[in-house]
Amino acid sequence: MSDASLNTDNAALPLEAGFGDFFALLKPRVMTLVVFTAVVGLLAAPVAVHPVVALAAILFIAVGGGAAGALNMWWEADIDAAMKRTRKRPIPAGRVTREEAFAFGITLAAFSVVMLALATNFLAAGLLAFTIFFYVVIYTIGLKRWTPQNIVIGGAAGAFPPMIGWAAATGTISIESVMMFALIFMWTPPHFWALALFMRGDYDTAGVPMLTVTHGRRATRVHILVYTVLLAALALGAAFTGIGGPVYLGVAVVFNALFLRDAVAIWRRDEAQAEADNYRVEKRAFRLSLWYLFAHFTAILAEAVLSGFGLGGWA
Repeated sequence: MSDASLNTDNAALPLEAGFGDFFALLKPRVMTLVVFTAVVGLLAAPVAVHPVVALAAILFIAVGGGAAGALNMWWEADIDAAMKRTRKRPIPAGRVTREEAFAFGITLAAFSVVMLALATNFLAAGLLAFTIFFYVVIYTIGLKRWTPQNIVIGGAAGAFPPMIGWAAATGTISIESVMMFALIFMWTPPHFWALALFMRGDYDTAGVPMLTVTHGRRATRVHILVYTVLLAALALGAAFTGIGGPVYLGVAVVFNALFLRDAVAIWRRDEAQAEADNYRVEKRAFRLSLWYLFAHFTAILAEAVLSGFGLGGWA
């Protein structure tokens, strides 16, 4: 066999998946947010939780979140292949097949739900199962490609982890856990729409009906302002519930003032201004939104510790 023939045969061989490729299917950056907010939900609960039970709960919530990510990549392989920022993911890059990703995701999903039920309670496990179902079936398969409100709907899936953590500790759903859910739910649209304003080309290419594509950038700017105003009201209101306090209130005032500043600036700009400065304000708002959620949930955790819950309240 000639060297040329050998090289051709080798080029035709599929790339071999490694541990890193399957780990990438779990969307580790998204999983970080899932774990962090679930930890806060669990530690903010006003009950004693044994450290081993707490660690097990967070582990299985993380695995469930990763399973949802893998199943999302399984279904959206065509979209990922069309977008610059996702075309190097394991499936479009050819390192993992769609069948392998589906088997991996569905196995982890079943494992995480069953183990969370055994480690904590059926309510927490049921919420985790519903979260995975909502993200994969209702959002990814059912609605993402059909409605410009996809980000609003999808935000619900990302908002469940603190509720699951709270339920793992208490076996209940309360106003405090609902407030943490609502905080993430209302934060998601302005966070992603700010990104979409300066990443519109990717969504156009992939055919995803992002608000910027279906209704235009002017409408998107208005939506960002409306959702940010509602988010600020909700975030400040949370200061006067069981998860709030002076530390949280201080953080909420500062970050919501900054977020509102950027939302108003985005609303007042036209596309000519935005393009002239390379979407400086939109990018600043997106970067701020990354810190926004981290700051609020860190403040919730601080209030829990100061109140005697969290680490200090573990049995």
